[in-house]
Amino acid sequence: MTAGHSRSKRGDFGAALLFLLPNALGFSFFTLFPVAAAVALSLFDWNLFTEPRFVGLANFADLLGFRNTPEGWAPNDPRFWKFTGNTLFLMLGIPVNVAASLGLALLLRRGGRLQVTFRTLYFLPSICTGIGIYVMWQWLLNPDSGALNKILAVVGIAGPGWLKSYEWAKPGLMLMGLWSAAGGTNMVLYLAGLQNVPSELEEAAALDGAGAWGRFRHVVWPCLQPTTFFILTMGLIHGFQGGFDAAYVMTRGGPDGSTTTISYYIFQHAFRWFHMGYAAAIAVVLLGVIFVATALNWRWGSRE
Repeated sequence: MTAGHSRSKRGDFGAALLFLLPNALGFSFFTLFPVAAAVALSLFDWNLFTEPRFVGLANFADLLGFRNTPEGWAPNDPRFWKFTGNTLFLMLGIPVNVAASLGLALLLRRGGRLQVTFRTLYFLPSICTGIGIYVMWQWLLNPDSGALNKILAVVGIAGPGWLKSYEWAKPGLMLMGLWSAAGGTNMVLYLAGLQNVPSELEEAAALDGAGAWGRFRHVVWPCLQPTTFFILTMGLIHGFQGGFDAAYVMTRGGPDGSTTTISYYIFQHAFRWFHMGYAAAIAVVLLGVIFVATALNWRWGSRE
């Protein structure tokens, strides 16, 4: 009896391993191995045309270190800190995008006969090709002939320079991100979360005299906290990693580096200047930042 039970457990364990094998192989080849290779490459100086030269932690010292100058302490790589600031500034759009997605989901929760039509229209930008959207918004944000500045001129407002202005280039990219992300996957997730809000709780709150805001604050919002936690976690990860494709197509990182993000800086070092080891060091630092930010968000979200 015991021996047969043990053989059955070993058989179940072997079957489980067999089912897990494809995912484990995919994770190993496409995640674990590239990360290990990037960590190893970050310890070398290599430009693709010469033999790799081991430099230890020199790349990290050049990236994160500071030096004493007559004017005071200065970073070894001031561009990295500037582009990190650009990345964090663009991430300020995350809570706005989340709020917009939640607002659309609430509006489309009971949309009547046109519910499916409106949901499709709002979701449409998220399935369009990125290049096409970037080219379209590059035209919309053109300070001379763009539609947005022409609309502002109709109401007597002089439109800014948008992508050609150092101060307005990042807000322009954030505006595009809001348009494309508000009705996308986050809205669908919130719509799914709203389906799980118990209707009897809302009805009880209404009978107790709670208005629309009171029902949302005390009933709907607590039920949506797991969905919001997931959306914020994925938004943080994407925010640190994102920004390359839009900057590459629309601004080339300019003007004067105002839209260059960390991911775009990695691209520049790797494929424009061929500093492969230094690019790998930036990628490793970015991986560490994402890991810490996600862990802190997970700890805070779990407590909430």
